Amino acid sequence: MALNKVSVDDINVNGKRVLCRCDFNVPLKEGKITDENRLVAALPTIKKLIADGGKVILCSHLGKPKGEPKPELSLAPVAARLTELLGQEVKFAADPEVVGPNAKAAVEAMKDGEVILLENTRYRVEETKNGEAFSKDLASLCDIFVNDAFGTAHRAHCSNVGVSELVDTAAVGYLMQKEIDFLGNAVENPVRPFVAILGGAKVADKLNVISNLLEKCDTLIIGGGMAYTFLKAQGNEIGKSLVDDSKLDYCKEMIAKAEKLGKKLLLPVDSATITDFPNPIDAPVDVEVYDSDKMPADREGCDIGPKTAEMFADAVKSAKTVVWNGPMGVFENPTLAAGTIAVAKALAETDATTIIGGGDSAAAVNQLGFGDKMSHISTGGGASLEFLEGKELPGVAAATNK
Repeated sequence: MALNKVSVDDINVNGKRVLCRCDFNVPLKEGKITDENRLVAALPTIKKLIADGGKVILCSHLGKPKGEPKPELSLAPVAARLTELLGQEVKFAADPEVVGPNAKAAVEAMKDGEVILLENTRYRVEETKNGEAFSKDLASLCDIFVNDAFGTAHRAHCSNVGVSELVDTAAVGYLMQKEIDFLGNAVENPVRPFVAILGGAKVADKLNVISNLLEKCDTLIIGGGMAYTFLKAQGNEIGKSLVDDSKLDYCKEMIAKAEKLGKKLLLPVDSATITDFPNPIDAPVDVEVYDSDKMPADREGCDIGPKTAEMFADAVKSAKTVVWNGPMGVFENPTLAAGTIAVAKALAETDATTIIGGGDSAAAVNQLGFGDKMSHISTGGGASLEFLEGKELPGVAAATNK
C-alpha cells in the first residue's frame, strides 16, 4: 500500500481556487451544533490554505438527505460557526443544487485568502453514486482539490473521488495525512511488539479485520460482545451473552490461525455478568463476576472481568504500537464501563504509539477523559476499520501520488 501522497505542504495555492472537502458531518439539535470536534479538526488545513493565499471553497456532506434539499440538514449553521472559529467571514452559498448561481457568483468574486462554504453535497442525488455531472460541477469551481475528509474515505463519492479525477492536483489535508501516517503505517510497518485490541458487539463486523490483524500483529486481544462467540467456539458456557452461532467455525479457524502463525490471541478469562440487559442503558445493574469456564446459564456477560482487565493491561505494557477498535463492554453503563476504562488507562500510561480506530472506542476514550493521552484518535469509524482490514480506501487512492 503506497501511501506517499501529495499533501497541502507540497502545493502552491496562491491565487488559485481550492476546493477543500472537509468532514462537517456534525450533530445538530434545533439548528445548533452540539459537538464541534470535526470543525475544530478541520481548521489547520483551512488556515494553511488561507495563509498561502488560496481562494478556499469548502464542501462537505451532512447527514443523509438522500439526494434532495432538506432545510434541517443545511450547512448554514456550519458556515456561521466557522466564521467565528476562523475569525473571518465564511460566506455560505445557499444553492439547493450545491453548485448553482450563488456558488458560481461567490467564487467569481473571491479574493485571495477568502473562504466560502457550499451547501450539503448530498443534496445532489449523484453524490453517493459518484455520478459524472456533479463531479464536473464541482471541478468547474476549482484549480486544485484538497481532501481532508477521512470519515468518508472508504466511499467513492463525487466530492472526494469523482472530482479528484477531473483536476490536475488532488492533495490530502493535514487530517488525512495524519490518518495515513498513523493508521496506514501502524498496520503496514508497525514498530514491534504490535498489539491490536478489538472489541464491540459483533464478530460479523470485524471478520476481515481479525484475519488481517492476526497476520500483522504480535498479540491480538479480543473483548466486548464479540468475545463470547469465541468463548463458545472453545466450548464454554456463555449463558445469555451475545453470540453469533453462524460464526463459530470462523472463530475456531481464527484460533487455529493464531496458533499456526505463532501469534498470541487473548480472550477474556472472566466476565462481569448481569441477569437482564439494562433499560435504560445507564440503569443500575447487579454485577457478578465469573470465570470464563464457569458462567451460569441464566446470566449475560456485559464486560470483561478484573482478571481479564489486568491481563489485557499487561499485554499493552510491553508493546511499542497499540491499535484499539471497539469497547470491552457496555461502556454506556457506568458499572459496565470498568473493562473499557481499564484498557483506556493502560493505553494512557504506556509509551507506545497508541492509535484509537474511530467509532465507539474514540467516543469512549474521549468521554472517559483519556483523549489527550493517545497518539492518535481516528476521525472515521468505517474508514478506519477498512484501513485495519488492509483495504485500499478510494478517497486515499484518488489523491495524487508524490
